[in-house]
Amino acid sequence: MAQPIAYWEGKWKPHSELTIPLNDAGFVLGTTVAEQLRTFNGKIFRLEKHLDRLWQSLEIVDVQSPESREALTDVVHQIVEHNHPLLPSGADLGVTIFITPGSMGQAYQPHKTGRLAVHTQMVAFDSFAHLYEAGQALYVPQTRQVPVECWPRELKVRSRVHYYLADLEAKKVDPQARAVLLDQEGYVMEATTANIAKYHPDTGLELPPEELVLPGISIATLCELADSLAIPYRHRQLTPEDFRTADEVLLTSTSPCVVPCNQWNGKPISVGKPGPVFKRLIAAWEEMVGLDIRQQAMRFAAH
Repeated sequence: MAQPIAYWEGKWKPHSELTIPLNDAGFVLGTTVAEQLRTFNGKIFRLEKHLDRLWQSLEIVDVQSPESREALTDVVHQIVEHNHPLLPSGADLGVTIFITPGSMGQAYQPHKTGRLAVHTQMVAFDSFAHLYEAGQALYVPQTRQVPVECWPRELKVRSRVHYYLADLEAKKVDPQARAVLLDQEGYVMEATTANIAKYHPDTGLELPPEELVLPGISIATLCELADSLAIPYRHRQLTPEDFRTADEVLLTSTSPCVVPCNQWNGKPISVGKPGPVFKRLIAAWEEMVGLDIRQQAMRFAAH
């Protein structure tokens, strides 16, 4: 029986044999530059944008990819070509690329060449399928976003213990909630592993300042779709009160693309149901990729 493959340190191997040494700095220090992509109908989505961000992150941590950008592009297409047909018909892949600085012994050497892995799994539909109709509850914990002086926002790495602590705090209040992090001045920055936006008819779509949050591929796509639908949008500093009084609040991330939110700190957002702007944006996303994203998620959520 054919089995999924993975790419690790320049070689193809069965996914089940993918391992990382215990002394790797990506494991010991959490210094793992990573990108999470997905396919639609078996076609990888916005690979070039993800690679742009990957290379920017590598520059920040002073690690070189062991593969050229062109070679890594080929690796991604090859793994999708092999692994996608192994999925149930109609499903799609999540594709992970990660690069670590290598062993602790070489972690602090300048311009070191890192360790590269590419692996896949079926999109985790069961983690978000219900949100398209039910909405995501949000909670603002005491845990704050790491200051930009400590953590360049364009750096996408696996070191995310503040996300973990924020969600832990949120779920003690509501097991279904997801945390929203504020900065040190009390402005809304992002949800855990997701960009955030709000909508009100008087202001249009509003998002936190670009320079203060991770440059998400999905939130950029949302803005493009908003443009095409003549939905005005802008970036500015936003308070929790701005979100509490919004007509709609949206989260964007790779796998679900965009989901609506139904509660803010235990109180309904507007009528507590997915709103018309969400429905227009997700429908436009579905048209763009040629796939009913919501229907696919519901179909495979039980797998």
